[in-house]
Amino acid sequence: MLFCIVSASASHSMANTRRTREQQADIVAEVVGLAGRMSAPRAHVSGGIPTAFGCSIEGRVAEAEVCRVAVMLAERGVDEIGLADTVGYADPALVKTRVRAVRDAVGPGMPMRLHLHDTMGLGLANVLAGLEAGVTVFDAASGGLGGCPFAPGASGNVATEDLVFMLEQMGLRTGIDLGRLITATDILAAALPDEAIPSHVRQAGIPKVYGAAA
Repeated sequence: MLFCIVSASASHSMANTRRTREQQADIVAEVVGLAGRMSAPRAHVSGGIPTAFGCSIEGRVAEAEVCRVAVMLAERGVDEIGLADTVGYADPALVKTRVRAVRDAVGPGMPMRLHLHDTMGLGLANVLAGLEAGVTVFDAASGGLGGCPFAPGASGNVATEDLVFMLEQMGLRTGIDLGRLITATDILAAALPDEAIPSHVRQAGIPKVYGAAA
């Protein structure tokens, strides 16, 4: 899979890539073309939209701008649209309305994913909102590592352990062994002793009721 991005925020696009959104979208078109010529079947190209729910430079980003970028990506041949809460400003209501707006803009046949950060502690709530809006693909990070250089204080993605725990408790099968996942994060934490690992499940341990909802 190939990941390409075009920011919803014009300011973030210049800060992050030193290109306008239109210039960045044209590069995505080049990647789609290269993917088609270099592999058979063509590699899956994901078109991500950073700052789709807000920007540390501009603040709120208009829904119309997010939809405009989504249409640019769709016209350039991406296989899915990913909405990214780069700086963690999303809330559940905004997630639902923005997913529906983008789906209306690009058509119901375009697959969608969500890339959610947990800066304000709303990451899992936003996942649930995305599920209710019909999204079934979510990005996550082991231990909750990550952040954004243009958002001081921004935390990483939703911790994979926390996401797996929530989904499995809800009766949604992920195919991921939570115990082994935590062991893998332990290895990561040992290799990065100066990094905070904000995973709640790793800190608390797997409760005895885990999986009881299945």
